[in-house]
Amino acid sequence: MKQFLERKGVHPSIHQYVLTSLSYMALGLFASLIIGTIFQTLGNEVPFLPQAFVDIGDFAIQPIIYGGAIGIAIAHGLKAPPLVLYSALFAGSYAAEIGGGPAGSFLAALVAVEIGKLISKETKLDIVLTPLLTILVGFVVASTVGPPISAMLEGFGSIINWATDLRPFLMGMIVAALMGLALTAPISSVAIAVMLDLQGLAAGAATVGCAAQMIGFAVSSYRENGFGGLISQGVGTSMLQIANIVRKPILLIPPTVAGMVLAPVATVWLELENNAIGAGMGTSGLVGPIMLVETMGSSAQLLWVIILLLIVLPGLISLILSEWLRKKGLIQDGDMRLDA
Repeated sequence: MKQFLERKGVHPSIHQYVLTSLSYMALGLFASLIIGTIFQTLGNEVPFLPQAFVDIGDFAIQPIIYGGAIGIAIAHGLKAPPLVLYSALFAGSYAAEIGGGPAGSFLAALVAVEIGKLISKETKLDIVLTPLLTILVGFVVASTVGPPISAMLEGFGSIINWATDLRPFLMGMIVAALMGLALTAPISSVAIAVMLDLQGLAAGAATVGCAAQMIGFAVSSYRENGFGGLISQGVGTSMLQIANIVRKPILLIPPTVAGMVLAPVATVWLELENNAIGAGMGTSGLVGPIMLVETMGSSAQLLWVIILLLIVLPGLISLILSEWLRKKGLIQDGDMRLDA
């Protein structure tokens, strides 16, 4: 059996089913729901842009579209053969369309792909049996466990949203720290935020925590990585630092502390609110700030809040802490250098 699974490319593990699958799910979300929301926001907020931007956004954010994108993305991430990959479109789309949401699409596509890989190219009727089995498994999983799993995760997210509204100081710090760490770790913070449907103050705190990780590492490592590193981490992802963090976990302290310090400012004094998409993106592709505008409306005051809370202050706090750790000898020159 072990040899058979190895031959079929089925490797049951937490790494495959959590880290890899969630990361590819995030890519599917970005290519559909997230980019569609950006189109929609730009079309609504920028006067000279054509109505086509809104139309593109309205279409891309439909469950049947983002669900299909999730299905294909997960199949690609798990190295599914062509017929399985194409059939995964059904699993993801159907799960989202019947109310399973992103979580249902994730689960239905994951199981369908792994089962489909088992039969792929095993018979002369491959072109019929492989998509038939993949689609059937996707249908069964989506119909039976997709909606309950999605409801459970959304319920948990509602508890987080409620707790943050009730205790914005403490919960804001906790949410910022955990979501920021998820963004930097080899796991998808945006997939987590979307599946939990983080909203309101909790999403605002998460945005601050994620931005603090990205801007914090970008500024703290400027001496090692220069302008290219500043942009790749500040607008790309702080996940680029994961190899350095594994070698020296203390590198996480400056940006994590920055997020925890600034989160209560966002939740208690500024009452910063965001949606689930912006919650897990931070400053990556400027999605977090764009979603803040989508949620709270465009204004000069919000622009200053974004500049200070998501860029200037996390960079300053992280730089001060990282320089202090360097002087103590706990961080050495080169510890945050990115591989070329």
